[in-house]
Amino acid sequence: MNIRDFLDLRKLQELQDNFSDATGLAAVLLDNKGEKVTKESNFTDFCIKYTQGSEEGSHRCTKCHNENSGVYYCHAGLMAFAIDIMLGNEKAGKVIGGQVLPRKADEDSFRKTAAELGIDSGSYINALKKVPVSNEKSIRAAAELFGQMVNMYVNLEYSHNSNGGKLGQLQEEINHATNIIQKINTNTSSLKSIANKQKMLSLNASIEAARSGEAGVGFAVVAKSMGELSSQSATIYGDIEKSVIEVTDSIEKLASLFENS
Repeated sequence: MNIRDFLDLRKLQELQDNFSDATGLAAVLLDNKGEKVTKESNFTDFCIKYTQGSEEGSHRCTKCHNENSGVYYCHAGLMAFAIDIMLGNEKAGKVIGGQVLPRKADEDSFRKTAAELGIDSGSYINALKKVPVSNEKSIRAAAELFGQMVNMYVNLEYSHNSNGGKLGQLQEEINHATNIIQKINTNTSSLKSIANKQKMLSLNASIEAARSGEAGVGFAVVAKSMGELSSQSATIYGDIEKSVIEVTDSIEKLASLFENS
């Protein structure tokens, strides 16, 4: 399942950008293959150039996101998060981000890290100074809240998309059933007309049998049977008409619900 198939990516991007602007946390949404669904929000140069920019840094970040779930400390001393997007029991993607310092950075410690990585410490520290700083409690609360928001939005859109398709199919079936009922009505009317003609023929046959006297006795029995069958048929056709009217009424009510939704 690919969440791109049913999500409004513009609205999702807006939701993500607003979250990042309000909290300072970086964020991006991935699909179930790990590919980006949204554009990155609020990722700093420290993360992009010095953490994810190198092959080693990119590998370590990917490994962190894959191995961790929820809110955690990443290798660079920043806090990050990786929250699964679930549709029932199926994983549909992941929200990752964070890249926030839980406290003011110890520059000496980061200078040592820069030296270990072979990075210019001055540029490294300047990029570090642009990383947002918050407290751990706020970071965890914001990340978990965003994960819940995205999960709710994705599930709501999926439900709307799925039910919309089912409702469309149901509407088609209602239209199909309406056409069948119209054919039944037409055929029933034709059969009722035939039954009336049979009744008239039976009546005429009875009159002719009476004129023929004893020679027409057998013919009179047949005519009587024809008349009884015609009456029974008329009754059956009447019952069918009543049932069709009731079914038609129910279908019209269903159709009106779809038209007004």
